[in-house]
Order: sequence, then structure tokens, then C-alpha cells
Amino acid sequence: MIANACKSGHVPHDCQHPTARARRRLAPQRGAATILFTMMVVALLGFIGMALDLGLVYNRKVELQGLANVVALAAARQLNGTAAGVNNALGKATATAATWKYQHNQQFVVWSNAAISFAALSDGPWKDAAGAASSPDGLLFVKVDTGLLDAAHGAVTLNFMNIVSSSLASVSVGGRAVAGRASIKVTPLAVCAMSNTPAAARSNPSAPPQVELVEYGFRRGVGYDLMQLNPSGTSAENFVIDPIDPPNVYGSAANTWPSLVGPFACVGRLAMPRVTGGPVTVGRPFPLASLYQQLNSRFDQYVGGLCNPVTAPPDVNIKSYLYTAIPWMGTAPGAQAAQSTTHLGKLWTIADPLPAPPPGNTAPMYGPLWAGTRAVPYSSYTASPLEPAGGYAPFATSTWTSLYAPGTPTVTAAYPGGGTATPYSATSGANFLAPSAAHKPMAVAKRRVLNVALLSCPVGGGALSTATVLGIGKFFMTVPATATSIYAEFAGLAQEQSLGGEVTLYP
Repeated sequence: MIANACKSGHVPHDCQHPTARARRRLAPQRGAATILFTMMVVALLGFIGMALDLGLVYNRKVELQGLANVVALAAARQLNGTAAGVNNALGKATATAATWKYQHNQQFVVWSNAAISFAALSDGPWKDAAGAASSPDGLLFVKVDTGLLDAAHGAVTLNFMNIVSSSLASVSVGGRAVAGRASIKVTPLAVCAMSNTPAAARSNPSAPPQVELVEYGFRRGVGYDLMQLNPSGTSAENFVIDPIDPPNVYGSAANTWPSLVGPFACVGRLAMPRVTGGPVTVGRPFPLASLYQQLNSRFDQYVGGLCNPVTAPPDVNIKSYLYTAIPWMGTAPGAQAAQSTTHLGKLWTIADPLPAPPPGNTAPMYGPLWAGTRAVPYSSYTASPLEPAGGYAPFATSTWTSLYAPGTPTVTAAYPGGGTATPYSATSGANFLAPSAAHKPMAVAKRRVLNVALLSCPVGGGALSTATVLGIGKFFMTVPATATSIYAEFAGLAQEQSLGGEVTLYP
């Protein structure tokens, strides 16, 4: 019957072609798929738009963070505890920012000193540019906050998120960075200050009297054995500084072991930004027998590969001024440094006591004098944060007979004449010796000067203790150290803030 019906003019549903029937069944499904596809496309476009907007935000954040990093690092390298250092930091910040672009390298940064501040510690408190310039002492850290620049620097227009909500039309981002010192050019050796007075006048008992500058009890141009000093008794006191733990942190005894301290002795640096501001951890005694070869890298001696000439280069002049061969002294010294004495219950040298040296002194007892530094009149001294770049005006060689009486050694024509020249400053001749050809390109001037912490003594008992650093003395090594002695000539005081090492970013 169905077959007959299908042959008639009327075509019932069952007589339709199978494909037609299938199409009719799929029609509703096609409509649903179109709607679903449209929704997926809209969602996909939304995600793409969100990703593009987030990319803009991320890119601007990276640009401004990079700006903060480079400006903070550049500025922090200029700080030295003076107003000039702060002004140099501000100038370097401006110059560095002027080279930086943002918004896909299309817009130059418009710098403002409102975005930079300064502090003595990495976590503040912070001073603005004007406050830092007027009170620069102790400032070693810089903070840069790009959020304090013109708002246009951090404003990012959102092209797609704005469709979702008008409140998402734009966002503001910024970068923040703190930079400052991570090390200081101080040798991990400490000795007692022979006096707690930073600068005093020594009126030498002579005719005419010569008033000499004495700093923490040390006389410029006089040689000392740094292992044979103590202002609080007759037994030598010397210390090794924990090179890792900063002031106010009680360190570990393991940090004072020679194996850990050795590399710091090579380079002459401590892994901390400063040594004042609180007690430092020290061990006693200084393990010289294990560390003297590291100190001697300054003389182009690299025994056993303990130091690397790249990080611990030699001095430009490695000439040893051995007391048996000093051409500029009319009276030959009898030892490498001024002779030790226990006069008045303290361990010092015969050149130090006042109002008069111990009786029985003779010229040979003074050791080599003025190898690297001349004595300075007290009248040349000024109580300013930094010694002048050229140093204080020194005594003339004609004053030796007044400065070192009785039995005064004299200066011969072999001593450099005029100005502030010393044997060490020679660039040729009998007082000069260059390092090896392989190491000469790496050589650094004044590497033989050890920056040594001067402690307030007596220091508490025990192998490990804490001590207060009064100042930092500069000691010029006249000859290589031995397992028992470091012979060095006092060369004045170093300002802590002028001894900056590496600068790094802080969290």
C-alpha cells in the first residue's frame, strides 16, 4: 500500500528521500551549533583582547622596573658620604633616565628628582633629594619609585577590558628599586686604636717645636708591626673580622676561620656595606700564619694559587723597602719598623709616647720613615668628612731633626724632593719595581695600602667577641708580610663612605 501511495501524486512523509529526511532532522542542530560557535568566537576574542591588554600592562611594568633598576644602580655608585656625592648621584640619575624610553620605545622618560630618595640602610628611613644634599653623612642607599614621576609614565589605556566595564578603561603601573653597597674595601684585619681621639696635636719636644697630626694615636710616616700593638696592656692584640655578618649581627666562629676569610684577605674587602653603626663580630688573634700569603698578592706573589690576579691584582709598584737597603735615610734603620716598647704599661713603639720618648732611643730604632707617606702638620688638618684629594700639605724633609729627636735620622738627597712625592710614588729608578709582564695590565695603584679597622679597646674576652670600630686606618705595606709580622707605615685615615665596593639591587 505504501508503494502504491508513493506512486500517486501525493507524497507522504514516509515516501520522501532519506537525505531530505536527514536534512530536516539536522536543521535545529545547525542553529544551535551556530549560536554556540558565535559564543565561542566572542569568548575567544575576549580572551585575546584581555591577553593584549595584559600584555600592554606587563610591558609597561617591565619598562618602568628596568628604569628604576638602572637609575638606582647608577645613582648609588656615586654616594660617598658628601653633598658632592649626593649631587653626583642626582646628576647620574637624570642622565641615565634621559637615555631610557617607554611605551614600546616611543616615549622618552621625563625625569624628576621627586622619584629618588636616599638612606643609610636598605630599608630606610628615606630622605628626599634636598634633605640628602643637606645631610649626606652615612647615606649609602638609593630608592627609585617611578610612581612619583608624571602619571603619564605609568598610565596604560586598556582597549578591550573597557568593553567589559568603563572602570577598566585604564590602569596605572610603576617600578620600584633599592640599590646600595654590598661590600666595603676593608681588609678583614682589625687592630686596637692607640687612642680614642680621631685627630690630636703632637707637640714634638724639639727646637723649634713641630706640631704634628696624630690620628687615633698613630703617626703618619712611621712604620708599625701591626701584630705588636695594644693600648690596654703589654701583650699584643689583633683580630680577624667576620667578613659576612654586618654590624649589630653576632656572627659565627666559622666565619672567622682562615679558609673562609682567605678570599676576603686577597681582595681586601668585606661582604657588608659598612663596619660602623654597631658592634662587629671579631675573632682573636688574626690567623696571620694562614693568611699572610693572601696579603702578599699585593706584591705580585701568588703562592699556591690562593689568590687570583684578576680579582686580587698586584700593586703598580711592588718594590720592597727593606730596612737594610733604604737609600734615603742618612742613618741606617736597625729594624723594619719603629722598635716596640712597653712604656707606661702599653705596647706601642718608641716613636709614639709623649711628652717625650722613652730614654735611650737612637736613630736606628725608628725604622724606615716616609716610604709611602709624609708626616703632616696639625695645622694642615681640617675636620671635614673627606681629606682633600691631594692630601694634606705635609712637612718638608728638613723637619726630620725636629720630628724624630733624640738621635734623629736624617734624610739624604735620595729622597724625592718637593711636593708630596714619596719613594713609593716613583715610576722608575731604585724605588720602583713593576709587577710581572703577565700581571702588569691588571695592576692597581695603592693596593699595598691595607684599610684596617681601628677598634675601641679593650675588647671583650674570648676567641669570638664583638667590638666597636672607631675608624679605618690606612697602612702602607713596606715589605711583604711574614707568618708573624705585618710591617706597614701609617698613611692616615680612610673615610668609611669613600671605600665603596660593589653596588647591588636589594629586595
